[in-house]
Amino acid sequence: MTPTVHDVVFRAACPDCRGRFELAAAALRLAIGRTARTTFYSFTCPDCGAAVRKPAGERIVELLTGGGVRTMRLHVG
Repeated sequence: MTPTVHDVVFRAACPDCRGRFELAAAALRLAIGRTARTTFYSFTCPDCGAAVRKPAGERIVELLTGGGVRTMRLHVG
């Protein structure tokens, strides 16, 4: 049986509480900017509630979009 988007989970860690956990695609957001510096993913830590934002390189973008993470493109001007 092939996994569906709903079955995909991603490993993540919180820099604030150092918690490690798995998140469903729906718990993550990906923002794609014009440069690597403005491309990131974000989530809320399920352990401490901190808003976490981490840079997303090309490979991370591929994994997240392929796993069904909601994506928004950032446009300036």
